[in-house]
Amino acid sequence: MNITASAIALRVDDAAASAEFFTSHLGFREVVSVDEEYICLGRDDSAADIVLLNRSAESPHGRGPTNVTVTFTVTAIAAEYARLRREDAPISTPLRQKPWGEWVFQLTDPNGVVIELVEWVAPAGA
Repeated sequence: MNITASAIALRVDDAAASAEFFTSHLGFREVVSVDEEYICLGRDDSAADIVLLNRSAESPHGRGPTNVTVTFTVTAIAAEYARLRREDAPISTPLRQKPWGEWVFQLTDPNGVVIELVEWVAPAGA
């Protein structure tokens, strides 16, 4: 198997609000939109596409997203954190370093989807 692309599909209450969050704060752009019921977002780097689907009462897929975290590994995480703070982005967990060296912070989109940005840095002495 050769995977050539990846996408994360999220059923949310308001796809347009999530699309605005991803395009405003995380550098995604709209690739396809069908009546704001289906919105596909992409980037020019290797990030997975984000597919946003408006959840309807008839949807067989339940409420979702529940306990969903989308993680992106980035470079220059401190600069990204500072930029997002200047933009008043909805940062839900401040920048911190984990004992194993990972730097991490989280944002939460208008539909409750947690976006985690991480940068892998080897701990001192490793």
